Amino acid sequence: MKIAFVTDDGSTISQHFGRAVYYAVLEIENGHILRREMRDKPNHKHFADQPHQHPTEPAQQHGFDPAAQVRHGQMAEVIADCEALICRGMGAGAYQNMQERGIRPIVTDIHSIEETALAYVRGELVDHVEKLH
Repeated sequence: MKIAFVTDDGSTISQHFGRAVYYAVLEIENGHILRREMRDKPNHKHFADQPHQHPTEPAQQHGFDPAAQVRHGQMAEVIADCEALICRGMGAGAYQNMQERGIRPIVTDIHSIEETALAYVRGELVDHVEKLH
Protein backbone atom coordinates (compact mmCIF):
# COMPACT_ATOMS: atom_id res chain seq x y z
CA MET A 1 0.00 0.00 0.00
CA LYS A 2 1.04 3.60 -0.58
CA ILE A 3 0.32 6.43 1.84
CA ALA A 4 0.91 10.12 1.13
CA PHE A 5 1.88 12.65 3.80
CA VAL A 6 1.99 16.41 3.31
CA THR A 7 5.41 17.70 4.33
CA ASP A 8 7.88 20.53 3.93
CA ASP A 9 10.94 18.65 5.20
CA GLY A 10 10.36 14.95 4.48
CA SER A 11 10.23 13.84 8.11
CA THR A 12 7.34 15.73 9.71
CA ILE A 13 3.72 16.14 8.67
CA SER A 14 2.80 19.69 7.69
CA GLN A 15 0.16 21.58 9.62
CA HIS A 16 -1.73 22.72 6.52
CA PHE A 17 -2.56 20.55 3.50
CA GLY A 18 -2.89 23.42 1.01
CA ARG A 19 0.39 25.11 1.89
CA ALA A 20 2.66 22.06 2.06
CA VAL A 21 5.35 21.87 -0.64
CA TYR A 22 5.77 18.08 -0.94
CA TYR A 23 4.15 14.73 -0.51
CA ALA A 24 6.21 12.04 1.16
CA VAL A 25 4.86 8.79 -0.27
CA LEU A 26 5.64 5.64 1.69
CA GLU A 27 5.10 2.16 0.32
CA ILE A 28 4.36 -0.25 3.14
CA GLU A 29 4.00 -4.03 3.17
CA ASN A 30 3.60 -6.35 6.14
CA GLY A 31 4.08 -3.46 8.57
CA HIS A 32 7.44 -2.39 7.09
CA ILE A 33 8.30 0.68 5.06
CA LEU A 34 9.75 -0.60 1.78
CA ARG A 35 10.17 2.63 -0.17
CA ARG A 36 10.02 6.33 0.46
CA GLU A 37 9.58 8.92 -2.27
CA MET A 38 9.27 12.72 -2.27
CA ARG A 39 6.86 14.23 -4.81
CA ASP A 40 6.33 17.89 -5.59
CA LYS A 41 2.89 18.99 -4.46
CA PRO A 42 0.92 21.85 -5.95
CA ASN A 43 0.23 24.35 -3.16
CA HIS A 44 -1.25 27.81 -2.66
CA LYS A 45 1.75 29.44 -4.38
CA HIS A 46 1.02 27.50 -7.59
CA PHE A 47 -2.49 28.93 -7.67
CA ALA A 48 -1.66 32.57 -6.88
CA ASP A 49 -3.37 33.75 -10.07
CA GLN A 50 -6.59 31.91 -9.22
CA PRO A 51 -9.21 33.24 -6.83
CA HIS A 52 -9.12 31.91 -3.28
CA GLN A 53 -12.72 32.39 -2.30
CA HIS A 54 -13.93 32.31 1.26
CA PRO A 55 -17.46 31.46 2.35
CA THR A 56 -19.88 34.37 2.13
CA GLU A 57 -22.40 32.74 4.43
CA PRO A 58 -21.55 31.51 7.93
CA ALA A 59 -23.06 28.09 7.15
CA GLN A 60 -20.79 27.59 4.11
CA GLN A 61 -17.57 25.65 4.55
CA HIS A 62 -14.18 26.54 3.13
CA GLY A 63 -13.06 24.94 -0.13
CA PHE A 64 -16.34 23.99 -1.80
CA ASP A 65 -16.36 26.67 -4.50
CA PRO A 66 -15.64 25.52 -8.07
CA ALA A 67 -12.14 27.06 -8.22
CA ALA A 68 -11.13 25.32 -4.99
CA GLN A 69 -12.41 22.00 -6.27
CA VAL A 70 -10.22 22.34 -9.37
CA ARG A 71 -7.17 23.09 -7.18
CA HIS A 72 -7.91 20.10 -4.97
CA GLY A 73 -8.17 17.90 -8.04
CA GLN A 74 -4.75 19.04 -9.23
CA MET A 75 -3.32 18.27 -5.79
CA ALA A 76 -4.93 14.82 -5.83
CA GLU A 77 -3.59 13.85 -9.27
CA VAL A 78 -0.06 13.63 -7.87
CA ILE A 79 -1.09 10.95 -5.34
CA ALA A 80 -3.76 9.09 -7.30
CA ASP A 81 -1.88 5.83 -6.62
CA CYS A 82 -2.15 6.25 -2.82
CA GLU A 83 -4.89 4.85 -0.62
CA ALA A 84 -4.58 7.54 2.06
CA LEU A 85 -3.49 11.15 2.53
CA ILE A 86 -2.37 12.21 5.98
CA CYS A 87 -1.99 15.78 7.19
CA ARG A 88 -2.33 17.77 10.42
CA GLY A 89 -4.83 20.32 9.08
CA MET A 90 -7.12 20.57 6.07
CA GLY A 91 -10.15 22.37 4.74
CA ALA A 92 -13.45 20.51 4.62
CA GLY A 93 -13.65 20.94 0.83
CA ALA A 94 -10.26 19.33 0.26
CA TYR A 95 -11.15 16.52 2.67
CA GLN A 96 -14.35 15.72 0.79
CA ASN A 97 -12.63 16.04 -2.60
CA MET A 98 -10.04 13.43 -1.62
CA GLN A 99 -12.77 11.08 -0.44
CA GLU A 100 -14.60 11.47 -3.75
CA ARG A 101 -11.39 10.49 -5.57
CA GLY A 102 -10.96 7.31 -3.53
CA ILE A 103 -8.14 8.67 -1.35
CA ARG A 104 -8.80 8.38 2.38
CA PRO A 105 -7.92 11.71 4.05
CA ILE A 106 -6.86 11.61 7.69
CA VAL A 107 -6.12 14.56 9.95
CA THR A 108 -3.71 13.54 12.70
CA ASP A 109 -2.09 15.21 15.67
CA ILE A 110 1.13 13.17 15.29
CA HIS A 111 4.10 15.04 13.80
CA SER A 112 6.40 12.17 12.69
CA ILE A 113 5.71 10.65 9.26
CA GLU A 114 7.15 7.25 10.17
CA GLU A 115 5.32 7.05 13.52
CA THR A 116 2.05 7.99 11.80
CA ALA A 117 2.57 5.49 8.97
CA LEU A 118 3.01 2.63 11.40
CA ALA A 119 -0.01 3.73 13.46
CA TYR A 120 -2.06 3.76 10.23
CA VAL A 121 -0.96 0.23 9.33
CA ARG A 122 -1.84 -1.00 12.83
CA GLY A 123 -5.30 0.61 12.52
CA GLU A 124 -4.58 2.92 15.47
CA LEU A 125 -4.61 6.29 13.71
CA VAL A 126 -7.38 8.62 14.86
CA ASP A 127 -8.93 10.93 12.24
CA HIS A 128 -9.38 14.32 13.92
CA VAL A 129 -12.19 15.67 11.73
CA GLU A 130 -12.82 18.36 14.35
CA LYS A 131 -9.66 20.04 12.99
CA LEU A 132 -11.20 20.57 9.53
CA HIS A 133 -11.76 24.19 8.63
